[in-house]
Amino acid sequence: MKYFSLNKKSPVVGFREATINGQAPDKGLYFPEQIPSIDPNLLANIEKISNEEIALSVIAPYVGSSIPADKLARIVGETVNFDIPLVSITEKISALELFHGPTLAFKDIGARFMSRCLGHFVQGIDQKVTVLVATSGDTGGAVASGFYGVDGVEVVILYPSGKVSSVQEKQLTTLGKNIRALEVNGSFDDCQQMVKQAFADDQVRAKRFLTSANSINVARWLPQQFYYFFAWKQWKEKDLPPVISVPSGNFGNICAAILAYTSGLPVSHFIAACNANNTIPEFLRTEQYDIKKPIATISNAMDVGNPSNFVRIMEIFHQQLGDLRKVFSSCSISDDDTRVAIKTLFSKKHYLMDPHGAVGYIALLDYLSAHPGLKGYFVETAHPVKFYDVVEPVIGATVPVPSSLDEILSREKSSVKIDAQYQQLKEYLMV
Repeated sequence: MKYFSLNKKSPVVGFREATINGQAPDKGLYFPEQIPSIDPNLLANIEKISNEEIALSVIAPYVGSSIPADKLARIVGETVNFDIPLVSITEKISALELFHGPTLAFKDIGARFMSRCLGHFVQGIDQKVTVLVATSGDTGGAVASGFYGVDGVEVVILYPSGKVSSVQEKQLTTLGKNIRALEVNGSFDDCQQMVKQAFADDQVRAKRFLTSANSINVARWLPQQFYYFFAWKQWKEKDLPPVISVPSGNFGNICAAILAYTSGLPVSHFIAACNANNTIPEFLRTEQYDIKKPIATISNAMDVGNPSNFVRIMEIFHQQLGDLRKVFSSCSISDDDTRVAIKTLFSKKHYLMDPHGAVGYIALLDYLSAHPGLKGYFVETAHPVKFYDVVEPVIGATVPVPSSLDEILSREKSSVKIDAQYQQLKEYLMV
């Protein structure tokens, strides 16, 4: 498999180069030259096939010969070795729970896969590799966990000060060793822009071998397809494909879902469920793409004003907005409605959502109300305990803390504070 830059001004590369580069030299995102088709036999017999086999079948065409088959199978096995259940909530709505991994967030899948691929690739590189990543919350913790202790790799995480939950902050600032956290006095979009500037800076790249672990990296983005196939494995009504509602910030997760659909996964409709940051809902309404300053919300991981991965979604549909609209819609959900949904579902169904999952739930509920013949699931992207400071006042109860968090919460935070000015990041990287 070869990958080209969506800016079309950089050479075509293989999976190894796309993973190591993170972003193409022309600042474009890498995209596969072909989208492979899933074997119909896999879909027909999916309930009898292990998650490891499903994931390997999905990802192998994208990796090609870049990683030996036995090594790739081992990487995939280590990536998906935790539960990803589809939990029934009502007769028409289920939740795909992606918070059973080591950092209790959906990004564990992509971060674990990418860290193991990069660990394999850097064995032939003399220069130390720096993974430079911006996070709006969960990416930082997942990347920190995935790369912790990986030889030859240093991780530098930029996160917006005061705009991630206290649990998220602990997960990305307390590991130490090869993990460094930069606390930026600004927004996630500021962090993301600074990371992009570093990748385009020849002086920084001469000093450090940079790569990215954001969803712009193909090794982070592509494996997110896995859990949509796992959901289909658990979906009971195979003659009625699901509506899938994905809480969306940088749009990497829903882009992976659409990629799976393009490969053959049965889906009735996609909903990109956004919070007050409504760039894409407004684009679909007006056909004008206006970059906006991020608005702080209780679903902070989605506080993105310029979602990077939407260009990939448009590429999948060959820039045809009309074709996209046939299977895709997007909406904006307020914080007030999010709180009401968390409280109502908890009191009526004893199911506790995190704020991001709640946004997805509301969007799905609204869509199914307008399309009563359909059923679907929303993606529950993080464990509610990661947002206990939001959830507990809403439900009037304490969220139980999983044992895996006990040690992390007791550790001391360690971060370097910088302003949202690229020069300060550059000075840090040039040391």
